[in-house]
Order: sequence, then C-alpha cells, then structure tokens
Amino acid sequence: MISYIKGEITFNEGDTLVVENNGIGYEITVPTFSAQKLLSKGGEVTVYTYMSVREDGISLFGFESREEKAFYQKLISVSGIGPKAAISILSSITPSELVTAVLSSDAAAIAKAPGVGKKTAQRVILELKDKIGSGDIAEMFDMGSDISSASAATGDDRAEAAEALVALGYSRSEAVKAVSKVYVPDMDVQKILSAALRELSRI
Repeated sequence: MISYIKGEITFNEGDTLVVENNGIGYEITVPTFSAQKLLSKGGEVTVYTYMSVREDGISLFGFESREEKAFYQKLISVSGIGPKAAISILSSITPSELVTAVLSSDAAAIAKAPGVGKKTAQRVILELKDKIGSGDIAEMFDMGSDISSASAATGDDRAEAAEALVALGYSRSEAVKAVSKVYVPDMDVQKILSAALRELSRI
C-alpha cells in the first residue's frame, strides 16, 4: 500500500491531481478542500494516499493531511459508502463539519453531497457516532481554527472539556457546541469547562 506520495503537482482538473515523483506521474482523486490546500502550497507537496483495489482497477485517493485520510477511512467503513462516495462527501463538507454533523445528527448537512441521499446520510450518522472519540473532537477543534502549531495542544484542552461535559450527562453535540462558543485563546481546561457550564445553564 502507498502511504503517501511526495512530489510536484503537474496537472489538476476537478477532483484529479497528477503528482510527479522520480519521473512517474501518479493520478490521484482528491476531495475539493484537500485539493485547494495542496494547490495553494506550490512546489513539492506531500499527499497522503489510500489505495483502492477492485475488480475494475486500482485507484489512488489522496488527502492533504493524515487526519483527513483518517476521516475518509472512517467513511468507507460505513456500509454502502464506497471510495468515490466518501470523496463526494468530503468535497461537500470538511472533516470538522462532518464530526459536528454526526454528533448533532444533522443528516441534511451530509446529504448535500452529490449522490448521497437522506437515508445514506442517516446511515453515516448511525455507524460513525460510536467511532468518533475525543481524539477526533480534538482534531476537529484544531482543523476548525487558525491556531499555530505551537499552541495546537489547545485542541486537546477543548476535547478534554467536552468529554468532561459528556461525563456530566450532556450529549456530545451539546458539549462540542458549548465549548466552541465559549473558547478564547489561552483558556485552560478548567476555564473552558466553567464557561461552557455557564453557557449550558442558559439553554
């Protein structure tokens, strides 16, 4: 299996990129958001890949980060969601928005993807809800903000506060929304938790 390809983008059209490495051009299908990030970098890029082997051929699917690749692999674990359908979903909704949609049971947000109906979106929510943990929530906070790598640990602080709220009896969606609403830079876990509890008490 090819884990990643490092090289220069020599061609792009729609959701297809060609990345050249050592004289070989790899054709890779990439979600819209990943493609935009990769193209904005210029020069040499690293594309994290998933290889799909089927009777009708071998295809490479690529992502700008390991986190996006991990969400893709979660999506294709859902019954009825194939490699191309998962790309369609991640071209219509970012990984952080997907986590929020799953936790809040927002089937309409997922069903915006071409070829994905309401029943399929509901199945995605049903099968992914138990597979999303605190690590995914931390990644969601980090990918949804402009924090620097030096302060990336704040995503874990927010995830820890959200998990504490879940332990207190709140739903994951309520916890994530409350933490997202009250968080400001440099807040530690205790301050995030206190502010989130005040926010939830108003609801």
